Amino acid sequence: MYTFGNTCRESETRSTTLPTKEHPNSISNNNSYIIKQIIEIPEASNSSESIMNEKTINDYYDSSKETTVKLGDEVGGGAIKMGSREEEDHREEIIAMKAIEEQLREQRSWINNNNNNNNGAAECGGGRGIYVYELPAKFNKELVEQCGEMVPWMDFCKYFSNEGLGEQIPELGDGWYNTHQYALEPIFHSRVYNQEEAKLFYVPYYGGLDILRWHFKNNVTNELKDSLGLELIQWLSAQKPWAQNSGKDHVFVLGKISWDFRRNANGNNNGYNSNNPSWGTKFLELHQLQNPIKLLIERQPWHQNDVGIPHPTFFHPHSDDDIFAWQWKAIRSQRKYLVGFAGGARPDSSENIRSLLIDHCTTTEDRRLCRHVNCTTGDCDRPKAVIELFLESEFCLQPPGDSPTRKSVFDSLISGCIPVFFDPFTAYYQYPWHLPEDHGKYSVMIDKKELKRSGENVVKKLEGISLEKREEMRSYIIYELMPGLVYGDSNNVIEKFQDAYHIAINNLLQRVSML
Repeated sequence: MYTFGNTCRESETRSTTLPTKEHPNSISNNNSYIIKQIIEIPEASNSSESIMNEKTINDYYDSSKETTVKLGDEVGGGAIKMGSREEEDHREEIIAMKAIEEQLREQRSWINNNNNNNNGAAECGGGRGIYVYELPAKFNKELVEQCGEMVPWMDFCKYFSNEGLGEQIPELGDGWYNTHQYALEPIFHSRVYNQEEAKLFYVPYYGGLDILRWHFKNNVTNELKDSLGLELIQWLSAQKPWAQNSGKDHVFVLGKISWDFRRNANGNNNGYNSNNPSWGTKFLELHQLQNPIKLLIERQPWHQNDVGIPHPTFFHPHSDDDIFAWQWKAIRSQRKYLVGFAGGARPDSSENIRSLLIDHCTTTEDRRLCRHVNCTTGDCDRPKAVIELFLESEFCLQPPGDSPTRKSVFDSLISGCIPVFFDPFTAYYQYPWHLPEDHGKYSVMIDKKELKRSGENVVKKLEGISLEKREEMRSYIIYELMPGLVYGDSNNVIEKFQDAYHIAINNLLQRVSML
């Protein structure tokens, strides 16, 4: 029997609770699929909470409009006039967003308040632990051993050294590793130690690596892609704890996005990846997987038990001093550029605004205002280049890519670069335990439709945010958010902070105590 190591440590400093290669199957970033599913599928929301009357919708519209006006005042924007059809579309979008926000409020109600005070260690008394199943090696270890053939264009093995953290990056200092964005599963699994009396059951199935090995191979049947996940369910069904609470006290940690596990009975991902309808597995669509909690780097917006947790960054501190040292460096870094963007264009996607943003960045008269690092040329494969860009920029553009979320969001945040979002699904509707509900404290939101319609240059828009406001946001990001966004190494001796792992574990235990 195992439990996660040091799940509760005394927190003397407050921590807020709240691709290497880009795959060829570009996914549309139009939120219409989200709106359609939420409105038409009753089980998208729980009970009567999501049934909104006219007044509720209008109240929400008013509050949303007020927020937009405040942002507009800050960055020099203006009101948007819409025709009747646009108004109807906007109204449906508001209904969908409201349903998602109801779910996020429910997930935030699971937060263990001791993440915010100095009594975290005491809260873990009474033998509350997490049982870690000792799965057959084929469900995790043997998947890692296939690292040399995981994807055709690179050897993944270097990313699994140092217990999933990857190779060290000496030039960035202590605690920095070349961590792949899909390394969450082995990172989580490595942080275990022996103890008794479990209340939560962790299933260390590396489902992300399972599906990653099939993504880019030809002539792979759905039956083959699904086989290991189905075998796992069969194995779990024979375990007594699984049956006791119908899986409600079980948790899976999956290192890829929710959509990669949601190929439905019609052989598609609920319309999400129209270019490749057989993409992914049906693992999270199985009825046995509806009760357990799933921690993912990107959640599906209308599934209550999907909880988003941070993408692994390159920084994995070992001690409090590692965190203090990085905070000191990030807060004092000279911000040479107003705006930075690390990413490639998406010319084949009409909904994606990356090409527009790159044009805005590269055509500014003052080249010090914006710097673009082009990921299509391999520049983003060098962690030092990416982190240096974020350390030297005030704002970091974070448009959606193949899916709404980006690892880059967290790399920029830990570097003190204020993220600029163009879609609320990139962060606001993803990470209720690790990012605060007050989005304006740490980010800027610019509606992509408004940006296209107005023709305004995004760099000029961001120039309107005062230096004082930028410094206030950056201090909040570095001192309040950053420690809770990184995963310490497996042998860390961090005591004054709660890292992303501890926040997730404490809230999972709190959730189980409410069953």
